[in-house]
Amino acid sequence: MHRAVCPGSFDPVTNGHLDIIVRGARLFDDLTVAVGTNPHKAGLFTATERVELLREVTKDLPEVRVTTFNGLLVDFCREQGIQAIVKGLRAVGDFDYELQMAQMNLRLTGVETVFVPTSPEYSFLSSSLVKEVATYGGDVSGLVPDHVLRRLTERLGEVR
Repeated sequence: MHRAVCPGSFDPVTNGHLDIIVRGARLFDDLTVAVGTNPHKAGLFTATERVELLREVTKDLPEVRVTTFNGLLVDFCREQGIQAIVKGLRAVGDFDYELQMAQMNLRLTGVETVFVPTSPEYSFLSSSLVKEVATYGGDVSGLVPDHVLRRLTERLGEVR
């Protein structure tokens, strides 16, 4: 069985993330979407909420499971028997950073990284940008799954 992980903060999950997850699920028998947790970094959604949102938007993908991890991703891969990391690339700047990470991960544990170019319609998209636009009342429908849009709108209403 070929197992992979698609890691990220997913705060919130966007259609760009979902695009990479769906395409990664086609490449591997088992794809773990792993929400990274950082106790020193406060997000808009808790790790538990991000897992719930991801489970909702991936419920029709039987080869996908969603969980959290902390610490080094390669340690998580070793513990879970995962052979590859799936990473989406939006721009050349992403590649420079991600290539360094991929080479370090390979050196540390032999885990390979598979780069999936983001679909053109999502090449500009990031969770940070979605949060910023939504915070100021901008329309982010079509950039996040409908379920996430409802939760995002509710959350930002609570914050205001």
